Amino acid sequence: MTRTGPWRRLGLGAAVAALLAFTLFPVYWMVSSAFDPGADHRGAAVLPEGLTLDHFRYVLDTGEFGRYLTNSALVGLGTVLLSGLLALFAAVAVARFRFRMRTKVLVMVLVVQMVPLEALVIPLFLQMRDLRLLNSLLGLTIVYLAFSLPFAIWTLRGFVAAVPQELEEAAYLDGCGWWRMFRSVLLPLVAPGLVATSVFAFIVAWNEFVFAFVFMQDDAKYTAAVGLHRFFGQYSTDWGAVMAGSTLITLPVLIFFVAVQRRLAAGLAAGAIR
Repeated sequence: MTRTGPWRRLGLGAAVAALLAFTLFPVYWMVSSAFDPGADHRGAAVLPEGLTLDHFRYVLDTGEFGRYLTNSALVGLGTVLLSGLLALFAAVAVARFRFRMRTKVLVMVLVVQMVPLEALVIPLFLQMRDLRLLNSLLGLTIVYLAFSLPFAIWTLRGFVAAVPQELEEAAYLDGCGWWRMFRSVLLPLVAPGLVATSVFAFIVAWNEFVFAFVFMQDDAKYTAAVGLHRFFGQYSTDWGAVMAGSTLITLPVLIFFVAVQRRLAAGLAAGAIR
């Protein structure tokens, strides 16, 4: 085994430190500018003049950003719950049952992922208009659900297919029905994959801008991504408010990742092994 010399270790450490600095600097700039009292008139700066909460107060009170965050949370949670439930049952169907055109269904699931989202704005707008779901958080949730399902179904199918059918047969022999077997045997084994797909669905719903901007016609129903755009003026930009709003948008994503990081790591590792 070749021992690593001190210069090589020093070089690797410097490379890792440079990579971390390059990755974390935008986050530092965003947070420091959000607390910088001079960011609103001179723009974002590397070193803040001081610390203040005025930008956050302005964003939440005058800018009504709390309402936008609530709308994003409702749409995001609805997308996560519905996509997880529907994708899990669909994955079980395509992995365990044999039916006609089964392979074609899987191929169509992949094809949907290849379509650019911008190409679907007008067709989906017309569909939502005909269904009277424009300017509705429910309609926006349905749109995000349609985008999240193909990836979730394809990912969960691999987890379901990796579960040995002998475990399900053993549960049947012990007297379990299908629902009891699904709840006690299959669901715990595919839970890491379900968490991984839930993270994807949450990010899609939380960060999406185009459809929320086009479909929402009432300012009170804007999501956080669209609400943040209101702080960009035609001739000037309130950078303090922009950075404060960006920080508030980032916090729920960080909290969500911290809450599910163990399950997410297990799901990604299991998916890589399988």
